[in-house]
Parts: sequence; C-alpha cells; structure tokens
Amino acid sequence: MSRTGSFFCGSADHGVSRRGFLGAAALGAAGTFAADMTQLNVLKQEVLANELKKQQKHVILLWLAGGSSQFETWDPKPGRPTGGPFRAIQTSATGVQISELMPKMAQRMQETTSVIRSLNTRNADHGGGAVLMETGRRDDPGIDYPDIGAIVARELGRIDSQVPDYVSMYTSTEGRRKGTSGFLGARYAPMFLSESMIPENIRKLDSISVVDHQDRAALRDMLAKSFQQSRKNDTVNSHTQAYQRVRGLMASEKLFDIEQEPEAMRAKYGPSQFAEQCLIARRLIEAGTPFVKVARAWWDSHGQNFETHRELCADLDHSMSTLLDDLKDRGLLENTLVITLGEFGRTPQINASLGRDHFASAWSCSLSGMGIKPGVAYGKTDPDGHKVAEGEATAGDLFATIMTALGVDPKKEYMIGARPIPVTDFGSKAIQEVLA
Repeated sequence: MSRTGSFFCGSADHGVSRRGFLGAAALGAAGTFAADMTQLNVLKQEVLANELKKQQKHVILLWLAGGSSQFETWDPKPGRPTGGPFRAIQTSATGVQISELMPKMAQRMQETTSVIRSLNTRNADHGGGAVLMETGRRDDPGIDYPDIGAIVARELGRIDSQVPDYVSMYTSTEGRRKGTSGFLGARYAPMFLSESMIPENIRKLDSISVVDHQDRAALRDMLAKSFQQSRKNDTVNSHTQAYQRVRGLMASEKLFDIEQEPEAMRAKYGPSQFAEQCLIARRLIEAGTPFVKVARAWWDSHGQNFETHRELCADLDHSMSTLLDDLKDRGLLENTLVITLGEFGRTPQINASLGRDHFASAWSCSLSGMGIKPGVAYGKTDPDGHKVAEGEATAGDLFATIMTALGVDPKKEYMIGARPIPVTDFGSKAIQEVLA
C-alpha cells in the first residue's frame, strides 16, 4: 500500500476521475430521490383517496341495455333520410337540440346535463360492447378488469360504511350482466338485485327475535373486546369490522323499500319499475352508497324502433328528470354524477322491419351533475349520423372524463403482481369541454 493510503493498484482500470466520482454520487442521490418520490406519490394517492371518501361522492348509472338510439334521444337528424319521424326540439341550453321524445330533459339541459355525441367505440356486439362500456377496455382473456361500479366503490367507498358500496338493479332478462369487481376482489363486487327489490339473505331469520338478535350482538362485542385486550394484533379488530359491516347491511334493508318514502314522493316518480328503481338509487346514495346501477332493458330495437323508443324514452325522460330534480332539491346533485349509457347506439339505416340495428361508430351518451359543465353538446356527427365529424371519443376517453369528474386520477395505477394497470386504458384522455 502506498504512503497515501490508496487501496488501488495503480491500474487505469481502477481509476476514478473527479467527473466520474461526481456522476456516481449524483446517480446515487437520484436513485434515493426517485425512491423517495415514489413513496411520496403513493402517500399522495392515499391522501387524495381518503379525501375523496370523506367528500361522499356518488355515481348513478342509468344503463340502457340493448343500446338506445342516438337519433331518438341526444342526436336527432330530422328531415334526413336517416332521421325517422320525430322532430328535434330546442333545449334550455343555447343552440342544443335533442329529440322531441325527451321534452323534460330538454328543459333541464342548461342546469344539469351535457351530452357527448361523438363516441366511436368500434364494438357493436352485445357482450363485447357491454364489457367495453362498463370497464372502458376491450375484453382481455389474461386480465379480469373491474367494471366502473367496482372502481368507484374502491375509490369512493369507506371501509367503515354500513351500506353497500355497489348496488346493481336489473329485473329483466335482456342483456343482463351482473358486473364484476375483477382483480379488485370480492370486497367491491356488486350487490345484484334481480326479481326482488329486497336483497337476498339480508334479513334476520324469523326464528330469531329482535331481542335475541341484539343480545347476541352485545355478547359478541363483549367477548371480542375482552379477547383483544390481552392480544396485540388486528385479527379480532378486522373480524369486528367485518361483522359490523354485515350488521349494517342487514339494517340497510329499509333503503330498498320505497314504502318508506312519502306518498307524494312516490307519486312524483311514478309507478314504472325503472322509476321506482331510480327512487331506490336516490335513497341508497343519500345513505352513502358510492355507486348504483339502474338498468332499463328492451332498447334493442331491430324492429319497430320508433314505437319502441316512443315508449322507452317517455320512461327515461320522466324518471331521469325526476331523479335529477330530487337530487338537486336535496343538495345531492353537486356530489352525484348521473350517467346514461348503453352498449352502443343504433344504425342510421332503417331496416325493412322499421328498426335500427347495432351501431358503434357514431353514438351518444349523457353526463349530469357533479364535475360536469351543463348545457354542452360535445362532438358532432355528419348530417346523416354515419360517422363522427368532430371530437371523436373512445370508451377510454369517456372513462377518463368520468373519473376526472369524480376527482379520481385516470392515470392512477393498480398493481397486478409486478404489472401496473391504470384506472383508465392507456392513451385515454378526458374530454375537458364537458368538465366543470
């Protein structure tokens, strides 16, 4: 070893220049900084997620199963060969017209609702279209993607909530799809209601009296507290939280019972099944449920499209406008996003059965309430509705818009093993024009 105490043999291979030393030091610092920033980003996401949960935001999805016609709802083409028999009417929003079959919503456009008229989703199959429009992605055999309800439940649901995080109501057989929590797990799976409006297995057994039910709960709580005092782990606490959540769900049975509503309110919504489900949706989100899906079937109008839409649009127009009014009157609309959406739209061509077939190249949806700039008609189709002329939007773009309106970062990532999966599909961009 030399007098200077150097441990190097003197070979140029081991030499370290001043620039090299500073570069290595910088790389080390950069690596530490990158790790710190990653941790900071994780903490930031957790803080934002917790804040979102405190704000009690909600989503109601009005799912138009089978695919409603944009021509008879949000993008009429009167006087054109593809337009059909119905007129376009002026809405309360300057320069925005919709179908005459939606007169009540026309009155509310300026205050509540925007429409997107330029969806091009390229999938006109019921199964694939439903998956695409409920997950924002095309089906992938290798990944079980969660649907929008599960994502909203994950991002907006509270762990201490005693009401369901995700409820899906669908009492018809046409196009029925329960939805899935995918890789997010069973915790965020929907409570699915089909024939009965009261969830199955939620009621106390008739053989157990109310007093016995309460006494059992009190005994269980006492034993759990006693057991936990001498142990330093969260197992009992986790079990207690799960038990309390189950008891909360049992207590939420009344939320599904519209007889709990004043007669005047029930009359305002009306007797149709779809209207009653919209009323239940309002009751659920008022109690704290983050996501409710209400499905209205039979839009798949391959025959007699105009008669079909005259009936269905009347139900949608009344139920949706009543729901929006009710939410607004209760101060809930500013924290609730209401979406109308289906698998796809209907063809410009009118077939020999006076119907419209499946069409995904240029169609419409609507967004109302929280995070949305009302009175906007975004995008444009050509004069006959064959293709998008301006502002083409994908399913991913729609999802990015919805998540942005909710305050959820569309680029937030979930990890599937070592693979990051963003909330919305790669390349998706929010439609800023409809965002408040």
